Amino acid sequence: MRLSDFDFHLPDEAIALRPAEPRDSARLLVVRPHGEMGEGLADHVVRELPDFLRPGDALVFNDTRVIPARLMGLRAGRDTGGGDGSPVAVEATLHRRVAPDRWNAFMRPGKRLKVGDRIAFGHDSDRACQAGMLDATVAAKHEGGEIELAFDFAGVDLDLAVAAHGEMPLPPYIAAKRAEDDRDRADYQTVYAREDGSVAAPTAGLHFTPDLLQRLKAKGVSLHFVTLHVGAGTFLPVKTDVVAEHRMHAEFGEVPAGVAEALNATRAAGGRIVCVGTTSLRLLESATGEDGVVRPFADETAIFITPGYRFRAADVLMTNFHLPKSTLFMLVSAFAGQATMKAAYEHAIATGYRFYSYGDGSLLFRADLEQA
Repeated sequence: MRLSDFDFHLPDEAIALRPAEPRDSARLLVVRPHGEMGEGLADHVVRELPDFLRPGDALVFNDTRVIPARLMGLRAGRDTGGGDGSPVAVEATLHRRVAPDRWNAFMRPGKRLKVGDRIAFGHDSDRACQAGMLDATVAAKHEGGEIELAFDFAGVDLDLAVAAHGEMPLPPYIAAKRAEDDRDRADYQTVYAREDGSVAAPTAGLHFTPDLLQRLKAKGVSLHFVTLHVGAGTFLPVKTDVVAEHRMHAEFGEVPAGVAEALNATRAAGGRIVCVGTTSLRLLESATGEDGVVRPFADETAIFITPGYRFRAADVLMTNFHLPKSTLFMLVSAFAGQATMKAAYEHAIATGYRFYSYGDGSLLFRADLEQA
């Protein structure tokens, strides 16, 4: 497969800069199998989701909580004798925690940083304000452009400092068009988020409201929560023309034993496993064996799902609309079929669906299953 196989034209105005209000008023494109010519596509809204599920189905959510992982700082000047003694402005997006006091981060300008450099986050240019200092040392430079930062704080103290100085890490396609503001602190968080650790939201979950969750339970649909901490690598473009040569960044996820047991019982009773978002799907697929049994899981996953993948756990997927040539568009093409998703995206663009993190949603039924 070539990267060009997953390309399509998306008008700039289709990118959503704010979410729908209320959340469950967003549009929902329902995509049935074998919709190659556009049949099997139906326009709805998210609040109608219970109409497409059955009593006994299981919804699986990612309960990760987005931290304000974008930090602005100053690299201390170096006394080189060559005029390099002034501070340099830097920007860090925390990517993955590797120790109580350490994060891997994507940084700009990363190439100008050296091991041992000191960085002051949250300071103004003259460092006049010393209260709540958040300083770090460049501990290592890794492959893929990641910088390992060793902070002067650790554990809860570091968490509090990041919360005080950080900004919500809006996706680059939104950040390029407007600045982050106070609304994003609430908008870019699911209503059920509880486990701190993500630097990007599991965006399909942004559509849910307490009322919608209650109506789903009243329908007889069970709700289950797993955790996958989404890293900034989710926004990195695929740079290889041959899809198989791309390597995903690892992310930490956990499927509790009780959730694994409940999902196996759902499947045994004839219910369907419905993943809310590609993050919960990738985690469940990582936790499920070739025998189709979901097992407890607490580890990193770098699973890369492309057409030809045989799904083990997920039967239905609710997800937003993704970027051209992205790993997530490859995943949905694997799930519902490449021709089906091409037709679905053409329909979505033609009829004004809103794309990406703050955009509308889709409900995909697996291509290799017969659905009622």
